[in-house]
Amino acid sequence: MIDDDTLHQPLAATARRIADALRYDILAGTLAPGTRVRQEDLSAHFGASRIPVREALKALQSEGLLRLKANTGAWVASMSRVECLEIYKIRERIEPLALSESIRLMPESALDILEDLAQRVEQAKSIESFILLDREFHLRSYEHSSLPELNAMIVRYWNTTQQYRRAYMHKVGFNRRPIVDSEHRLLVDAIRRRDDYSAERLLQVHIRRTRLEFEKNEISMID
Repeated sequence: MIDDDTLHQPLAATARRIADALRYDILAGTLAPGTRVRQEDLSAHFGASRIPVREALKALQSEGLLRLKANTGAWVASMSRVECLEIYKIRERIEPLALSESIRLMPESALDILEDLAQRVEQAKSIESFILLDREFHLRSYEHSSLPELNAMIVRYWNTTQQYRRAYMHKVGFNRRPIVDSEHRLLVDAIRRRDDYSAERLLQVHIRRTRLEFEKNEISMID
């Protein structure tokens, strides 16, 4: 799966361990948007010096998960509703391209993985498992693209909107899941047929529908 490693140079072991732990907590919602992340607390918790801590924080900033502010430190990134909708409009354009490029190079084994993931998304019992599996389904569908800069941009956008998706799901629940499941099945079918044209159109509609639902629902996020 394309992941956050595409966004920065390999980190030293300690910095990577810190970055991995923080990334997990942010994406899982344990660290909410706007939460301050103190270097001294991380140094004490991980038994590390300030150098690997700073490297980890810079890496997560490049991934769109943290914001580093002069003289105040690091904060879990947050965004306004307007910013989130703008990102979704961009995603409507760039993710179909990544999918089309990926389909052409995707091995049969990857198709089986996508189909299995689509089924696991349908079977998800909790909002958290749904969010994580849905993310994995989409990012895996792009991972065979030969456009690393595009893939890195997509991961960053998924990172920065993760908390917004979580807030949205907690508000509306699984009411729309039958539509999502149906769209995922159609996507898998188009990908398996190597029909990149149909897959692009299906994905664009899939992302646009989500954006339009966001526009109709006022979701409270920290600005």
